[in-house]
Amino acid sequence: MIIGVVSDTHLLSHRLTLPKTLVEGLADAELIIHAGDFCDWGVYELLEQLAPLEAVAGNNDPGTIVKRLGQKKIIIAGGKRIGIVHGDGGFRGSTPDRAFHSFEPDEVDVIVFGHSHVPFAEERQGVLLFNPGSPTDKRMQPRYSYGKLFIEGEQIRYEHYFFDKERSNG
Repeated sequence: MIIGVVSDTHLLSHRLTLPKTLVEGLADAELIIHAGDFCDWGVYELLEQLAPLEAVAGNNDPGTIVKRLGQKKIIIAGGKRIGIVHGDGGFRGSTPDRAFHSFEPDEVDVIVFGHSHVPFAEERQGVLLFNPGSPTDKRMQPRYSYGKLFIEGEQIRYEHYFFDKERSNG
């Protein structure tokens, strides 16, 4: 199973366009996970056109999105339990620490999170922590990014994909 992973799109209705690189990169995804900070429901609708979508709200999402999606969930995909959380608030420490602790004592194989806009992957106590970065708001990162999870039997692989700002054709 191929899962596209996105977070922190921070798009508003006046510029509601996904990068072409992201759209093309998610073409083979059987599922997309978004770890919050859509900022506009239209982003959800754009991603949902590419593949089935599972998502949570982030700290920059309006109350309507928080109500629809919640802030934490566990899904089963490819036979694996995947926790999804934005990664803000709740616990002290780094964003990966907050994401990890938000699923104690739940049993998960993977935790997908965002918030920091920093691509990250680490195995901790048998759990893969994965942050795709941001495909639209790289902040202090050198490049935009998204990720993929590949579930093959018992194995879970991951990959980050990096790209530069796209020029318009106009």
